[in-house]
Amino acid sequence: MEVRRSTLAQLQARQVRKDFAHEYGEICGQNFYVYLYLLFSLTVIKYGKCSLLNVLWPMTTSGAMRLCKPESKNTSVTTSMSEQKGHHVSVSNGKSSRTHSTTAFLLCLTLPILGSVTVSAGWAQTAKPAEISDCKLSELGCPRDVRRGESSVNTSKVKEPNSEGTPAIQDNSFLVEEAYNQEFGVVQHIQTCQRLWNSKDWVYTFTQEWPVDASPRNQLSYTLVSLHSGEHPETSGGVGDFVLNYRYQALGSGKAKLAFSPRVSVLLPTGDYRRARGAGSTGIQTQLPVSLVVTKKLVAHWNAGATLIPNARNDSGARAATFGYNLGQSFVWLVHPRFNFFLETVFYRYEDVIAPRRTHWSSTLLLNPGIRWAYNFKNGLQIVPGVAVPFGAGSSSGEKGVFLYLSFEHPYRKLPKE
Repeated sequence: MEVRRSTLAQLQARQVRKDFAHEYGEICGQNFYVYLYLLFSLTVIKYGKCSLLNVLWPMTTSGAMRLCKPESKNTSVTTSMSEQKGHHVSVSNGKSSRTHSTTAFLLCLTLPILGSVTVSAGWAQTAKPAEISDCKLSELGCPRDVRRGESSVNTSKVKEPNSEGTPAIQDNSFLVEEAYNQEFGVVQHIQTCQRLWNSKDWVYTFTQEWPVDASPRNQLSYTLVSLHSGEHPETSGGVGDFVLNYRYQALGSGKAKLAFSPRVSVLLPTGDYRRARGAGSTGIQTQLPVSLVVTKKLVAHWNAGATLIPNARNDSGARAATFGYNLGQSFVWLVHPRFNFFLETVFYRYEDVIAPRRTHWSSTLLLNPGIRWAYNFKNGLQIVPGVAVPFGAGSSSGEKGVFLYLSFEHPYRKLPKE
């Protein structure tokens, strides 16, 4: 009898240790691997191999508005903000810079794949621990542990979750912003990589979104920015302007039919304007996103925004105030809660500095069809990869490229059960 009690105590102590490790892993396991991936990305950035950019960067006058412009056939045109003045590029430097640019872009493509592989290690860490089998306890002539019996799940009664019970994809658009704030206790890490073939431009972005209150009405986010402009082939990619964002959920939420969440952003001039990586001055940006659930399978989004840079510079140092505005619209077809087709249409109208206190207006129109899908896990982690093929229309006709997307969304605190 004493042997049975001793053996039972050992089994129970072992189970307590496994339960503790499991509960700890649910809260911290996936976070560790996500941050490990982000740390790797930042290390790569430090050595100039890749760049982190704002997911909102395509909507700033100093960012991808310029990147999305059709490539100028005459490099001596004075209306180009990124016109090279007084720069003489040797053939060897051009070849070297193109090689570095290609290497950087290929590395950008591998980072999302590496991130997925890295996070997969977290799944194993947060996997459900093995329970003490009933047969071993029955051999000891004792009942099952009451606490464990209450928390364990009878697999014979569990049904596979249907499509209605799985978390759907939301707040994962590419060029058009959705009007949904983050849920309280949940953080989102967003990476994008865009490559335009004709202009030779590439952009990599990283954005992190944090809810402020439990409502959640208020949301803060920051964005690290970097890019390479094809108009400066003598340079490689580098850090661009840093962006701080605040968004207020004025109407609705992710569960409502209609949602509206205006955003205001501050653009800090951390990018080198001499290499077309920044505006050269602090700026402010506003965005008015509206989301509407049209039918059970169709969701529409609309954007209208503006950007003002009071003291912008071109690559020669000339200063002028610039203004720009953007319009966007998208339809998302919910083929499945975890698989969506969408079509985005974005229009940018913006000013470039061409001389002291002189600007020139330019326009960009892009269509961006794409797909996105999700992987949901019991620990609350949702991974959303996506791919799109933007192409130009109107004045941007002939431009084409590829857009890659990867999002990690997970709880950073233990959430109460509903």
